[in-house]
Amino acid sequence: MSAWGEVVVGLVILVGVLGIIVPILPGVILIFGAIAVWAFVTGGATAWVVFAISSAFLVLSGIIKYTWPGRKMKDAGVSNRALFVGAVLGIVGFFIIPVVGLFVGFVLGVYLSELHRLRENQPAWQATVHALKGVGLSMLIELFGALLATGVWVIGAIVT
Repeated sequence: MSAWGEVVVGLVILVGVLGIIVPILPGVILIFGAIAVWAFVTGGATAWVVFAISSAFLVLSGIIKYTWPGRKMKDAGVSNRALFVGAVLGIVGFFIIPVVGLFVGFVLGVYLSELHRLRENQPAWQATVHALKGVGLSMLIELFGALLATGVWVIGAIVT
């Protein structure tokens, strides 16, 4: 692959990492796709090993992202319904309030759902805080996997 091609792949990976930090774009899919295109165009055993290792990091972080924080939220008493309502209101908020609507809608949805379920302000807010910690942990896990995959790609791009 030409140097300009690798720059484009690197920029797509950067956009993917930003998509994980600010969940507007499908970050992991962009990173996976960019490295797959790079491996296909570059060819050779090294490129495909880089792709395999990067994919393993992305898949593993995706699995951990959904299991570990979910278990922590369940242990803290956050209901699945609250997370569902938070996700729905987050999507609605995304379209109503640009940039921060996803976050505001999620918080509002979880809080209102937990307030309806628990009938008290303090426990509902504590559940909302636990949900936010879970989402933050989930994002950190996904970011860590993406950065590992990116690091493998950078090493592979230098070596090939």
